[in-house]
Amino acid sequence: MLQKPLNPTLLLIFAASLILPLAQSLAATAPSTPNILIIYADDMGFGDLNCQNPDSKIPTLNLDKLASEGMRFIDGHSSSGVCTPSRYALLTGRYHWRKFYGIVGAFGKSVFSPERLTLPEMLQQKGYHTAAIGKWHLGWDWDSYRKPDAKPAEIATKKGKRKKKTLGPEAFDWSKPIPDGPLAHGFDHYFGDTVINFPPYCWIEDDRVVNAPDVIMDSNLWKPIKEGNWECRPGPMYSEWDPYENIPTTTARAVQYIEQQAEQTEPFFLYFAFPSPHAPIIPNDAFDGSSQAGAYGDFVVETDDACGQLLRSLEASGQADNTIVVFSADNGAERYAYERDKKYDHWSSGPFRGLKQDIYEGGHHVPFLVRWPGTVKADTVSEALVSQIDLMATFAAVVDFPLPDDQAEDSHNLLPLLDGSMQGVRPALVHSTWERTGFGLRTGDWVLINKPTGYARPATNDWLTRHDYPADDDSPVELYNLADDIGQRHNLATENPERVEAMQAILKNLQDDGHSAPRLLNN
Repeated sequence: MLQKPLNPTLLLIFAASLILPLAQSLAATAPSTPNILIIYADDMGFGDLNCQNPDSKIPTLNLDKLASEGMRFIDGHSSSGVCTPSRYALLTGRYHWRKFYGIVGAFGKSVFSPERLTLPEMLQQKGYHTAAIGKWHLGWDWDSYRKPDAKPAEIATKKGKRKKKTLGPEAFDWSKPIPDGPLAHGFDHYFGDTVINFPPYCWIEDDRVVNAPDVIMDSNLWKPIKEGNWECRPGPMYSEWDPYENIPTTTARAVQYIEQQAEQTEPFFLYFAFPSPHAPIIPNDAFDGSSQAGAYGDFVVETDDACGQLLRSLEASGQADNTIVVFSADNGAERYAYERDKKYDHWSSGPFRGLKQDIYEGGHHVPFLVRWPGTVKADTVSEALVSQIDLMATFAAVVDFPLPDDQAEDSHNLLPLLDGSMQGVRPALVHSTWERTGFGLRTGDWVLINKPTGYARPATNDWLTRHDYPADDDSPVELYNLADDIGQRHNLATENPERVEAMQAILKNLQDDGHSAPRLLNN
């Protein structure tokens, strides 16, 4: 018979009472102005990194080295199983599902409210120069940029079997600044293409396009794709646009930025967001055959190589010892991973079940590496439950920024973990990708999924058979003990009704309270 569970609010208060005094002490002694570099991959599975998966068919030499120089969190999570929500949560310290689900579509609006404090805004107030380079996918005010009389035109799809409506290049005044993008939410500088597979297909620097789109996107103008489909939405494109140049160009810009900051007196925050290994899977020719996992694996190698360039630029410019480096990913690998596992025996989510969009671990249990010389002991592995949401409170403690009560509502300070003074700071973590697929709750080793399945899209029968998964039962919820069942094969909900009930109550409290950060427990 299970003991009556602790009241969830009391549990969080108890955790906070242990954490806050120590975190304040650490913040007082830690350097107040370290540079901060966040490197963010797109659709990269936990098992893609060689240092985390002995069966990986992908060499990730630079990320393995980064892990050996800092702390590797083996229980690190994104907020969502898809792109935009995870980025929002990372940059705000707040569960995305408190505001929205889903991604920003082509020419979509910003997900940030004007009053929402972002990580770069916080660091700006502490004297940082802030830059975002690479993928944005958090929206702009394209409506105000669009000409008043512009109307979508009908175009044929590639195969000509059906037609779509899309805005053409003539629909926008490309000479104007684009409002409500990165510069409106805390970044002093931006360079990127906003989203590699969404229009407009062109470079954007700060808040203006570099070369105005002059044609409708046509993938026939590009070199052939290496794996899968282009998955590019129709829309305006600069006629000389080459998606294969994305990683080389953004990496060169990031290296240049890091080198320039070495000459400045102010600290910097660089948020570098890859488009890879998200589709389109387009490794450059120099990386062909560099892995044993097909073009996707080669694309991961190219991503790893770009990480190496950024890290070496820190070393060469003399800034590595005073720079906190965080590497993670927005969610797990895409569905191409099933075929990749069958063809190459490489499971991107290994050892977990699930992929991008899923509530199962593979959807959001992602790589999470932190290097901070002088504070984080090299070559350490932490089993603590952590989330990208926690970076906001962590960096607030690093720079001694008092977070307002209505900001970073779900962020936990990780300084006690990074310092090695504590083994855990987070008693619970909520995951949700789509409202229709429900929520997952993690407490200790236990995971509750409050739906009959954790899949957003069913796994292939071939994969289930080869990995020895039983047929689904008819239970309305799923319960797993990760300590005994890391692959989430055995649903224990029927055998543990008291635990299911207790976890459902904790989940409801966390949803209803509107916050879960320790500093807010008495409010």
